[in-house]
Parts: sequence; structure tokens; C-alpha cells
Amino acid sequence: MISTLVVDAANVVGSRPDGWWKDRAGAARRLHEALMLADTGYDDVVLVLEGGAKGGVKAGRDGHVRTVHAKGHGDDTILDQARQAAERGGRVAVVTADRMLQARVQGVGAVALGPSWLLDQL
Repeated sequence: MISTLVVDAANVVGSRPDGWWKDRAGAARRLHEALMLADTGYDDVVLVLEGGAKGGVKAGRDGHVRTVHAKGHGDDTILDQARQAAERGGRVAVVTADRMLQARVQGVGAVALGPSWLLDQL
């Protein structure tokens, strides 16, 4: 069974006041690059991008990281990705600080992890 980690990029990037708001695309690209090198303990990493961040990484698979561009608000895309992974079986976790989204993903069988957990892995 494949384990899946779904990453709320906006939440992870937004958790550090490092000037990301000046270059959302660049911040998304840096997060993608860090995920490519990180050993998170998950087989499949799904990076969900929304808004201006989508300009930093093209949608599609790059090794064990798959980038998904949200059509509108990212939460629905994150929930959909978590649901699909849970339906395939295996361990599913979602990285987000959004409490409402955490409750929603737990409802489809995923574990919620905070951005600090992921940043510690990078």
C-alpha cells in the first residue's frame, strides 16, 4: 500500500514570515525543491498550489512529488486529493494549519499534521 502526504502549500509557505508574499511562485518552487530532496516517510507527496503560487511549479509528477493546481480555493482540492488517496488504501496525511480543513480531511480518513512537522523534515 502506498502512503500519501498531501501538502497545503499556501499554509506551509505562509507559516514562516520570510517574504514569501513578495514572490509566491518562487516560494512554491523552493517548497517543491525541498520536498524533492526530503525523506518524509511517505511514498507519494502531493503538493497543492493555488493562486499566484501556481506559476512556480508546473502541474504534474516530478519523481515522488506530484503537483496539483487548484481550480479556485485550494481546500477543496486538498480534500479531494486526500479522499482519493484514502480510497486507494494506505496511510494518508495532510499538512495544514487550517483547523476547519484538518477536521474535513480527518473525516475522509486522513491524519492532519501541522506545517511545523513538515518544515522539520525539510
